[in-house]
Amino acid sequence: MTPNWKSVREETTKYLQDLIRIDTTNPPGNEIQAAEYLAGVFKREGIAPTVLESAPGRGNIVARIKGDGRAAPLLLMAHIDVVPVEADKWQHPPFGGDIADGFLWGRGTLDTKELVAMELMLMLLLKREGKSLARDIIFMANADEEAGGRMGAGWMVEHHRDLIQAEYAINEGGGMSFDVLGKRFFTVQTGEKGTARFVMRARGRPGHAAQPHSDNAVVKLADAIQKIGAAEFPLHVTKTVHDFFQGIADNVDQEYRPGILALLDAKTHRDAIKGFDDGLRPMVNAMLHNTVTPTMLDAGTKINVIPSVAEAQCDTRLIPGQSKDDFLRELRAVIGKNMEIEIADNYRMGRESDHHTPLFDTITRVLGRHEPKSSVLPYLVTGATDARWVTQLGTKVYGFCPMIASTSELDRVHAHNERISIDNLEFGTRVLYEVVTEFATKI
Repeated sequence: MTPNWKSVREETTKYLQDLIRIDTTNPPGNEIQAAEYLAGVFKREGIAPTVLESAPGRGNIVARIKGDGRAAPLLLMAHIDVVPVEADKWQHPPFGGDIADGFLWGRGTLDTKELVAMELMLMLLLKREGKSLARDIIFMANADEEAGGRMGAGWMVEHHRDLIQAEYAINEGGGMSFDVLGKRFFTVQTGEKGTARFVMRARGRPGHAAQPHSDNAVVKLADAIQKIGAAEFPLHVTKTVHDFFQGIADNVDQEYRPGILALLDAKTHRDAIKGFDDGLRPMVNAMLHNTVTPTMLDAGTKINVIPSVAEAQCDTRLIPGQSKDDFLRELRAVIGKNMEIEIADNYRMGRESDHHTPLFDTITRVLGRHEPKSSVLPYLVTGATDARWVTQLGTKVYGFCPMIASTSELDRVHAHNERISIDNLEFGTRVLYEVVTEFATKI
């Protein structure tokens, strides 16, 4: 049975509109309203959902379509919380679900209620068609991803792993197209960086601001921050990143290949990064290095008093395979030994999933039908997703929410005027449907 894609387009759009109109801004989250909405849809279709609260109002939902057990389950996952908005700066109300100019507008349309709607629609199609599946298909929508996931996917892994144990998972973080030198590529997120947030603390001699001296904690801290800003941290090329840039080089004209492959060489990568435009340079740099970004400062209680302590909170993202001790050695080489460093207890190493798998091959084959001249590449996300939790179960997690969009559209994630084109909503749903049905029926 071939789905009626016009009807699917309209139905998926309606589900996403409804989800956008449920305000799940985190904090406080209140994701239970979205979880209960999804549960109602599943129940109407004859799929039994399980709604679980990690705390009052923090809702998570799981649903399953059974296969015959010849293969291990596939998990479809996304999160239903969203980041805060400045509503007065939006062209359309962020929780209105308006449709205008071919786009559905609202907070969560790109991160990640659109994936929730696509995966919901996919589950409904599988149920309606009664397909003979070789593996269970599990749907999971979580709370709290935007605040680290401890009340969402992390809580599910800790308390209800039996409901979500799977061989593979499809998550956010990849699937987007991008064009390089006239060639089109799609990403599949197979890795993400770790986190090692820390407080950097300088101490000095307090005193009257009218009598400045060299033992000023604020000045010491500022010097360390400046050094971080100017630092060039060592190159670290993972398997995912190597294959990403090698894949681009293999598909562009010969004359451009050396410049791309120079990114993978410790002697040439800094000059190669400078060749990218301002929009791409930070991302490319972050895929190749551990990064440190000072984000919050705290010092002093009165303008005419030199404080004895000054602190900076810093966000650090680590290349997979790099530990906090590896990072500290790199950091100390930049700022010296005198600054106090206190790493937060939410430290987490980065992770990678093997991309030489039947699921990755299926994604490549399906996208090849829709975009015959495109190539599919593994991709390292420089941030973090709920994959950090689910991979603890031994699950291979791929970020794959298919869409064809410009960089300027994707820059709306966490920004004003977030939106998704209705064409992309249909495209993503259709590609995911074909990937899952092919992967779950062929063994």
